[in-house]
Amino acid sequence: MKTNSMSRRQKWLVAGGVVLAILAVLAGAFFWYVSDYYRAEDVALEVMAQGSGITVQDNLTILSPSYPTDTAIIFYPGAKVEAEAYLPLLDQIRQTGVTCILVHMPFHMAIFDANGAEEVIAQFPEYQHWYIAGHSMGGGMASKFASDHPDLVDGLILMGAYIYGDYPDEDTLTIYGSLNQSVEDHIDYTENIVEIEGGNHAQFGNYGPQEGDLPATISAEDQQKQTVEAIQAFLAEKNS
Repeated sequence: MKTNSMSRRQKWLVAGGVVLAILAVLAGAFFWYVSDYYRAEDVALEVMAQGSGITVQDNLTILSPSYPTDTAIIFYPGAKVEAEAYLPLLDQIRQTGVTCILVHMPFHMAIFDANGAEEVIAQFPEYQHWYIAGHSMGGGMASKFASDHPDLVDGLILMGAYIYGDYPDEDTLTIYGSLNQSVEDHIDYTENIVEIEGGNHAQFGNYGPQEGDLPATISAEDQQKQTVEAIQAFLAEKNS
């Protein structure tokens, strides 16, 4: 009996060792996967270095306009993209008088903090009108937040993404590049859609070419300029 008991114990130890080994491999694979992300280009990092009115608070980068309004946008970055890559775009938006709050996601993946906007809104009670925006997966998670918390936001702004969840398209601005066919194929609504001719998926941010993305026929500056114009028009209509 003693021999059998020791044998059973040894089997449990072996099984436990195998489980731990598998978990270690999975953890290693995960950290390898999330460590391979798109870095912000120098032009984006220069915005941080030169821009006054830009502050960092915990996992947030806050871009404050010189003459702020009562409106703020919370922005979720795309998957595996360094958050700073979106600073050129957000810097242009804040010049229209709208405060932009960029959320740095765990492991550069918005899926791990889809409800991060709730804490942001609680931190800044001075703003009366809140919009949540995002690019790619960040747009999907922003859409999920808006669907789950329609009482907290006035609208949703999607870039290279489409409505995910149950949120009214009349309160949503959807912007995508004409070369981003995979997004266009999923848009089954008609309100507030802006297609940027010659734009692609990646150029809403400044992080270089993205795997599987077609090369744009316009510059990132042009794509972002048109994006800001569309956002400005959308907010003007919503806040009128």
